[in-house]
Amino acid sequence: MLKIQNYKDKINPLLGNYIPSSISTPAEKALYDVDSMFGLPEKEANEYRFKAIKYAFKHHYENNRFYRNICKEKGITPDDIKSIEDFNKIPLIPHTFFKDYPYGRDFAVWLANLMSIEIPKIVIKGKNPSFDDVIDAFQQAGITVCYSSGTTGKFTFIPRDEKTYKMGQYAIARCSLEMLHHWYDHDSSAYLLFPNPKKTNIYVGKVTNVLFDLVRDVRVAIDRKITTDLLRISMGVTFNFKEKMMSKLVKAANRKMNEEMINNIINWVERMDRKRERILFTGAPFILDMVMDRLIEEGKTYDFGERGGVLTGGGWKTHEEKRMPVEGFRKKVEKVFGIPPENCLDLYAMVEANGFMVHCPEGHYLHIPTTYFHPMVLDEDGEQVSYEEKGRFAFLDSLAMSYPGFILTGDEVKIHERCPICEREGPVLEPEVKRIKGEEIRGCAEEMRRIILEG
Repeated sequence: MLKIQNYKDKINPLLGNYIPSSISTPAEKALYDVDSMFGLPEKEANEYRFKAIKYAFKHHYENNRFYRNICKEKGITPDDIKSIEDFNKIPLIPHTFFKDYPYGRDFAVWLANLMSIEIPKIVIKGKNPSFDDVIDAFQQAGITVCYSSGTTGKFTFIPRDEKTYKMGQYAIARCSLEMLHHWYDHDSSAYLLFPNPKKTNIYVGKVTNVLFDLVRDVRVAIDRKITTDLLRISMGVTFNFKEKMMSKLVKAANRKMNEEMINNIINWVERMDRKRERILFTGAPFILDMVMDRLIEEGKTYDFGERGGVLTGGGWKTHEEKRMPVEGFRKKVEKVFGIPPENCLDLYAMVEANGFMVHCPEGHYLHIPTTYFHPMVLDEDGEQVSYEEKGRFAFLDSLAMSYPGFILTGDEVKIHERCPICEREGPVLEPEVKRIKGEEIRGCAEEMRRIILEG
């Protein structure tokens, strides 16, 4: 097994585009300087995290008017944060806040007011621009506006400047490959079971852009442009007769795309098997599940063994309320592809965060990168619960420089002080994360499920 230091040295040359020439801020040090995202001694990880979170809080307090007003209402200033124990004083922003946006040109103003950096000149064309028009204008100015959608079709929009976006890309690469370092080799081929990140700003696509730097060859399951309108209509939300008609056309097109997608993936698997290639499936688990169902129907199995890896991205629903059991999924992967469970991991993330929690190969608990990311689990009154208790997940994200990454989510989790199985340091979440009752369903794979299965 690779030593962590050697592993970091091995992949950093591939990630040069995401590493600043000068690493100076506490947040940058908590990401780029550390030898391990999950394995540092508790005291060392805490030192990095305290400095990084306090730095981020001070940054947003001083540079973001709306967030500073929230802090003033709570009577909290950066001087009040003297230790990690004070982190619970930092005001949290409900995840629903990022869904409360206006339309047209006012949407651009709303995005700009979210940001804690100096806004570059942004040119919005037209009197009544669409969401995508505004997003494209921000992109031309160097701001990546990623979005996600729940079952209601209401979007969550998060603006990332170049620094925040690149730190997030580096973080997902480091976190993912640290848990897969026993498998990882650049001389591999990957199938991305998400949209092409170069053709959309939907977060599940955009966040995977770094994959193209990490392996030799990448194929994409959904290789078309996905706009906010297409995603909304695919989620079943239409505003007029024209869109209702369009929805029917989208459904027909998606059924054809679905069939072609499965055929393309199976043909790729056949080629990789004949050539004895190393392969990685990464993305929506339900897409790989559909492929496996087809292969089982056809009586086909493979023996990729240690040559194969799987890294899924949240969202374990298949049809309607049916939820795919994660352990059963791993067994299915081993049966069909011969890929062992320790090479089949899941990653938990969300559009509002730059923290990536990844299964450990030994026990499949979700490990938290606590050098830069501070987790909290809260009860109905907003008070922190003890370890081993369920509650609402919240976090403080020091990598979010362009917007305040201090978020109260709609997810229910259980946190453990240490992993019950492996020897890595730091807290972990239970292997599966669920939505709190009453919250709309949202997940990395849910949008793709709607587009492909219900669009």
